Parts: sequence; structure tokens; C-alpha cells
Amino acid sequence: MKAIVVTDQAAGTAGMKLVERPEPQAAINDVVVQVHASGFTWDELTWPPTWTDRLGRDRTPVIPGHELAGVVTALGYGTTGLSVGQRVFGLTDWYRDGTLAEYIAMEARNLAPLPGDVDFTVGASLPMPGLTAWQGLFEHGRLQAGQSVLAHGAAGVVGSMVTQLASEAGAYVIGTGRAAHRQAALDFGAQEFVDLETNALEDVGRVDLVFDVFGGDIAKRSASLIRAGGTLVTIAGPTEARPADGLAVDFVVVSDRAQLNEIVQRVRDGRLRTNIGKVSTLEGAVATLNATERRAGKTIVRVRP
Repeated sequence: MKAIVVTDQAAGTAGMKLVERPEPQAAINDVVVQVHASGFTWDELTWPPTWTDRLGRDRTPVIPGHELAGVVTALGYGTTGLSVGQRVFGLTDWYRDGTLAEYIAMEARNLAPLPGDVDFTVGASLPMPGLTAWQGLFEHGRLQAGQSVLAHGAAGVVGSMVTQLASEAGAYVIGTGRAAHRQAALDFGAQEFVDLETNALEDVGRVDLVFDVFGGDIAKRSASLIRAGGTLVTIAGPTEARPADGLAVDFVVVSDRAQLNEIVQRVRDGRLRTNIGKVSTLEGAVATLNATERRAGKTIVRVRP
């Protein structure tokens, strides 16, 4: 099969190559999925599990990518809940070969059914940002209707999901970002917008929940805005989560079939829009993913036409 591999961490995306690899086989509780579309997260080549296994051993060459939509072609021993020929989407294990390939073997529990009226490209754009927003807001942030949310990067891939889900849940959403992103953030459901380049973040006042995707100084300044009982939710890369520190919750997203079902149903109902940017073929993916310009929206690799 055709697949994109990386072998050199220092090279980053510049070290990506399109090669031939053996088709994977399904282990116990696995399925093999024919990948139709794959999502790529811009910083995943900096994550330790991309390069080493759970014991710290080198696992290169590695197939990157952790989000997919496709069709089940084989079931491993003991696999239940899915069937051959079923359309699926989901989030793969951090320590296994990924989705920038024609086929992938992965645990069935990390997949959810993809309804026939949802395109594979849309399906592949949902798992990482959708689950990150869902878990940050409702599991770690314990968001309730009537609360206020400061959503950093509200027009971005994760931030737009945060903004939409929080707004639908009855929260008052204040989005942040660059001035050029104001209208997009408002279109995604933010009631207010703060231009981080020209507006004073501290003028926002007190909020119940801050969903931070930036870190650094923005996260530190945002912490002072949280009212008593509120939460600062930040995102960690795989294996990087830290214990909660005061009001801060630093979490790693995990796959969850029930949550994926909730997310895709909202897409079908028109309550949730994806934020897709560049769409590439597998053959053109190396050039697309190695581009140096700022990426707007989720990058999707369409593995099959």
C-alpha cells in the first residue's frame, strides 16, 4: 500500500516520504480500515509517541496522522461492535502507525459509525478538534448553561469547535484571536470578540471557564480572569499532561465512541460546522504538509478519490 512515513525527527515535515508499505493485519480487538480521508495535526511530529514506543524504544519509520474516516475491511479476533463494509471515523492510538496511508489497523473501540450522509472529508476533520472541545468543556470544565467562556483562537480548528459547542450549551462565549478572525469567530457563535493584538485581554472581566490553545503568557494572563469555582482548560500533547494546578486542568484528548456519535449528530443536524482548510491527495500530501505558510483550518488528506 501507499503510505507517508517519517524517519528523522529533526527534519520534521520536510522528512516526509511517500513509500510502499505492507498492508496491516488486524490483531485481537482490531479492525483494518480502508482510509478514505485522513486528518493531520500540525505539531504531531513534535510528540514523543510519534518517535518512540511506550518503553522509549525507537519506532521509526512511522506513518503519521491520527484522524481518519473510511470503511472497515477486516475484523480481528474478538472484535465486536463494528462490521466489514461499515463506514467509520475516529482517533487512533498515539503509539501505532497512523492514518496517512491507504489502510490502517487500529482498535475498534477508537472508532464510531460514520453516517452515510456525512462526507469522508468532513468525518476525518472531526475527531481531534471535536473530542478536544467536548472533553475540555464538559468533562474537565464542567460547563453549565448560563456560564461564560473565554475561547482563545475562536476561529481556529479547535477554537471554532469550542465556540460552537459552548454556545449551543447555553454559555456566553467571548472569542479571541487576530483582528482578521473577528467575523469568523462571531459566525461560529461568539457573542463578543477580543483582538489579542490591540485589545486589553484584562478588559474582558471575570469568566467561568477559559479554554486556552495558546499557552505561555496568554494562559497566565487568562488565569487571573477566572472567577471563584471556574476553570482554566489547556491542552497537552500525548504523555505531557500535568496534574491540575489550582484552577488549571491540563488534559490529553482520548477517543470516545459515544462522544464521537454526539459530535457527528450535531454535524448532521446543522448545529456544528467543521473548519476545513487545505484538502490534498495522498500523492500531494508531502508538499502540502511541508508548506511554510500559515495554515487556516484543518488540513485533510483525501486518500481515496
